[in-house]
Amino acid sequence: MIASRNTGLVAAAATLLAAAPLSAIFQTWTWLIQCAIAVAVVAGVAALTRLVRAPLWGQVLGMLAALLLALTWLFPSGSELVALLPTPSTIGHFADLLAGSAQDMRSYGVEVPDTDPLLFITVLGLGGVAVLVDVLAVGLRRPALAGLPMLAIYSVPVAVYVDSVPPLPFVVGAAGYLWLLVTDNIDRVRRFGRRFTGDGRDVDVWEASPLASAGRRLAVVGVVLAVVLPLAVPGLSGGLLDRITEGTGNGTGNGRGVGGSSGRIDLFASLAGQLNQSEVVDLVKVTTSEQSPFYLRYAVADELRPNGFQARAASGRPVNRDLPDPGERVAPGVQQAEYRATVEVTKSLSMSLMPVYAEPVRTQDLNSNWLYDTNQQIVFSNRESSRGRKYSFDYIRSTYTPATLRAAKTLPAEHPLRRQQTATPGPVPEVEELVRGLIQGKRTDYDRVLAIYQHFSADNGFTYRLSTASGSSGQDIVNFLTNKVGYCQQYAAAMAWLVRSAGIPARVAFGFTNGSRRDGDTYTLTNLNLHAWTEVFFDGIGWVPFDATPASGVPGSTRSAWAPDTDAPEPSTPEAGATDSPSGADSSAGPTGPDNADRDTDSGLSLGDSQPTEQAPVWPWWVAAVLALVALLAVPALRRRALRRRRAGRADVAAAAAVGDGPSTDDARVMVVEADPGRARADAHAAWAELLDTLVDYKVRVDLTETPRATADRLVRDALPDDAEAIGAARLLGRAEERARYARAPLTGEPLPSALRAVRGALSSRADRRTRVLAAVLPPSVLLRWRIALADSSGRLVALTTRMRYRLLRWNPRRLLADRAAR
Repeated sequence: MIASRNTGLVAAAATLLAAAPLSAIFQTWTWLIQCAIAVAVVAGVAALTRLVRAPLWGQVLGMLAALLLALTWLFPSGSELVALLPTPSTIGHFADLLAGSAQDMRSYGVEVPDTDPLLFITVLGLGGVAVLVDVLAVGLRRPALAGLPMLAIYSVPVAVYVDSVPPLPFVVGAAGYLWLLVTDNIDRVRRFGRRFTGDGRDVDVWEASPLASAGRRLAVVGVVLAVVLPLAVPGLSGGLLDRITEGTGNGTGNGRGVGGSSGRIDLFASLAGQLNQSEVVDLVKVTTSEQSPFYLRYAVADELRPNGFQARAASGRPVNRDLPDPGERVAPGVQQAEYRATVEVTKSLSMSLMPVYAEPVRTQDLNSNWLYDTNQQIVFSNRESSRGRKYSFDYIRSTYTPATLRAAKTLPAEHPLRRQQTATPGPVPEVEELVRGLIQGKRTDYDRVLAIYQHFSADNGFTYRLSTASGSSGQDIVNFLTNKVGYCQQYAAAMAWLVRSAGIPARVAFGFTNGSRRDGDTYTLTNLNLHAWTEVFFDGIGWVPFDATPASGVPGSTRSAWAPDTDAPEPSTPEAGATDSPSGADSSAGPTGPDNADRDTDSGLSLGDSQPTEQAPVWPWWVAAVLALVALLAVPALRRRALRRRRAGRADVAAAAAVGDGPSTDDARVMVVEADPGRARADAHAAWAELLDTLVDYKVRVDLTETPRATADRLVRDALPDDAEAIGAARLLGRAEERARYARAPLTGEPLPSALRAVRGALSSRADRRTRVLAAVLPPSVLLRWRIALADSSGRLVALTTRMRYRLLRWNPRRLLADRAAR
């Protein structure tokens, strides 16, 4: 027992050591502290369950309950009992965290911040691995198999880390695995008691055999080679060699959602923070037939949280199929033109999104792994990266006049898009008061949006700066609106928040400005051109862009007729559909410098989509899940019914050649034991086996060492005291089985199925309701058979493994050398 506890503690420690590679994807060590707490709780409960000699399934249930309690304590929902016991609200809170983790994984690049959803899924995953490792290493005594879930932990940073995972965490994890193997080896040797050397001298302490020591040395050498070899061969780990030899310069920001190198984008529109100052890196080259293109975009964020806008998960169909044609639903006054663009993503940019202009209608050079979301109007993939890809597409550019936007009607309050895209974290009095003052007297949605848009002007004190100022309100939106300094993320998120407070759908979009590096029709876009802006939905028109960020701070900024530059000395009034770039927009340096990293959110621009696609209903999935669960639970009952029918199936044959009279209908079919001795014995054995299964189903003790007559007498005495018909039936079945086993001639001419029905009916009438339900739904006899079959299969597998090991030991080098020396 002490050895098992020691092995369990080592298994827990090895699990934590195997998680060392996760340090490469988190900014801080909060995840390790929380994971250590959860793993310690799981290991402690596992030791307690083994101390009370609980079965393996009891140990598993105890560890899972301990993990649930640890998660409840680390990530409380506020509705727990005694601040620790989970409630249904706690489970719902966990479901929300799981959903949020999927969003955060799409929204953040390595290294990720300490968000509750990401920490929750990390602790949950590592706690689950701790349970598996304990079961394999301690419960099943198979520590080598425990390396599989430990390897699964290492695969996570390898899958998401753009560069190579540092070698030190891999060495730490491998050391933990070797420690677990060595501990199990010591435990196995000690289980044999006192050891003796070859000369008969006993050994009081454990000492490793030469072969085991050689195996451990080979394992250490293998780990060293696994780390050193990729460094020596450039083709195996270019990212790690590049980092050693070249030293890529990464920015060091302290704002939320803006960490990482210049070639990575974190998808979150924060209302506070600071932009990284990093080297200029070319990210995208785009060639377009449009003279004055709008922003090249790749994502949107439409889920508003207190600290900014969050991206939702995208869904769609392959982009190489026919895409929706926005020209089919164009509203009066909306001008549309079709253009063609070719985009080349450099190797410095790696993300699961493809930059596109406006609304693509056809694509080339993209396979079916790339999908198109019609609601968000983005191109994304769950399998591939945009790094180093070149592709072409045709797209529609929509332009609007102020008169067209003023003619748009307000969406009904019950419209699903309005309900979703006007949601806010909660009432903020400062925001609501500001919005009421801005939209007072405005009769159309466009006039309300334009008033909010014009509020973010230099005349109202707003300035561009690469970092926000701190505030005392405790709310990021109030701090920004009070301090009036920030960069594009704050302007885009703040305007979208205010527009939503006015009851108009709004979201934040992300992409690239046109920049200043142009060669003919080709633009070279760098990390300095990353940008965020606001999109507002107008009924019958679609999503319309508004860029509230001061144009002087954004290289390549583009303004439109419906959203002119409010800070320009002379407001421009271009013709319908025209765009102009304010003076100074091409500046790429200076104190107000480039807007060099909107590495923030996810999803797409929708221009002219007047009928948003509603999400598919969820209830069919719930119904399918319930039906699948019912089918799974019905398997034991169906198995019991099939076994009963198979045992009574010979009645069809027996009825045709039965001896004696009896009705021939199916409902009153009588089975008699034929004169054929072989068939008579088989029928008697089948009836007796069915009787034993019935006894097991109704919780009547079965003793296989008793004779059939003794079992029948005990059944009559204990379970059938007053039913004369059932008593006679039980004695008949016992006599038939006894004759079939021991007599020269078996019993013939007796209706055994009717006797079985009489005994089953008597047992059912005397059993409680729970026993009857279990006998019908989850027959204990079927479950017992499955457990016995599983144990037999396991025993045969162990015996086969033992025989194979014995045969392999015949060719053991030490034995061959010893036999040769003996000769």
